[in-house]
Amino acid sequence: MGVDLRQVVAGILTITMFVMLGNMIKRDHFDSVEEKLPGGGGNVNLDGSELEEHGLISHSKKSGGLSMEDGHYLKPCWDKPNLDDVESTEGFVTFSLTNGPEYHVSQIADAVVVARYLGATLVLPDIRGTNPGDERNFGDIYDVENFVKSLDGVVKVAKDQPSEISTRNIAVVKVPNRVTEDYIVEHVEPVYKQKGNIRLVTYFPSVNMRKSVKTSSTSSVACLAMFGSLQLQQEIQEVVDSMVERLRTLSRKSDGQFIAVDLRVDMLEKKGCHENGDTGRKTCYSAQELAEFLKKTGFNKDTPVYLTESRWQSSLDALKDLFPKTYTKESIMPADKKATFLDSEGSEYERVIDFYVCSQSDVFVPAISGLFYSNVVGKRIAAGRIQTLVPANIRGSSASASDFITPYVTKKNHLAYSCFC
Repeated sequence: MGVDLRQVVAGILTITMFVMLGNMIKRDHFDSVEEKLPGGGGNVNLDGSELEEHGLISHSKKSGGLSMEDGHYLKPCWDKPNLDDVESTEGFVTFSLTNGPEYHVSQIADAVVVARYLGATLVLPDIRGTNPGDERNFGDIYDVENFVKSLDGVVKVAKDQPSEISTRNIAVVKVPNRVTEDYIVEHVEPVYKQKGNIRLVTYFPSVNMRKSVKTSSTSSVACLAMFGSLQLQQEIQEVVDSMVERLRTLSRKSDGQFIAVDLRVDMLEKKGCHENGDTGRKTCYSAQELAEFLKKTGFNKDTPVYLTESRWQSSLDALKDLFPKTYTKESIMPADKKATFLDSEGSEYERVIDFYVCSQSDVFVPAISGLFYSNVVGKRIAAGRIQTLVPANIRGSSASASDFITPYVTKKNHLAYSCFC
């Protein structure tokens, strides 16, 4: 019996189509499951599309994986708002930064948007960690002068808590992340007018960081606050710079690129990383799964890998077996800085360092879904670093790394694309 060549070709194309579709489904659903967040659950929706046709991604002949051809540097699209456009009032807006740097950028944006709309003075926040009593001044982590200067002419800023604020003339007001003007008018302004001062608490109904279809009068303010106001204080910035430089030095055999992976053992244990049998989607990936993913997408074994886990644990051995140059902060941080930033009580410094190293790495791979991933991607987009790979369990022996670029980039649907163009 003869074989119809057309049927053979059609069969091959059909199989290829289903493999590609399977990869797209897993990537799109990496963060489409609910995650417990301070103030509410959340889901990040990922939408994918091809990027190779634009010539932004290519394979490195020497190191495998992705070559460093980002080169897609964006400029701020927003115009700096003028303080004269709002009516000044006498009250204050206070707030705290909580739960780590991935939340800080969103909390800052909401506070600035609210204070400007009300014409109020924004009080420089303190920083509170996840552990009781873990409190720091804003200047312990961020550059105070840069923050004040960046908001000059946009909103009034007080560096110290005003003496006229007391429990009798201040009210706590909760606002959703990415607060809208309508919400401020209906739920915030009446309380502010009644009390004279408010303490703002941002809650997160979701960790969705997709750009909005509609722009509003607060968009420029939010963009400036989120992407233009926070800068690390000098000592922490120097620690981040030294760690990045060391990782680049270790990556000479891999074209000078290194990978940052957000993998925290405690988070993996909490999430469980179970796969949905119907869709194959997962909310997180183990060290073993990540090692296989990086290998199958073409990264050379000599490529340095930075993990956000602070100290080595045996569960990470599977990754080091395939990628010997895998490091934690403990092995990369300058020795004279460990007492301050690694061995101190609380993990606030560690999370901040992780956030900024991941933002500056050549390739970023989130093993865990959530706001850390979403806001790191935002900073990377703003800096022209599009190489963020959403992991998946690849069934075959190999796959193109560019097939796993985050849909935040391939579809340009991240909030950052509302602020940069």
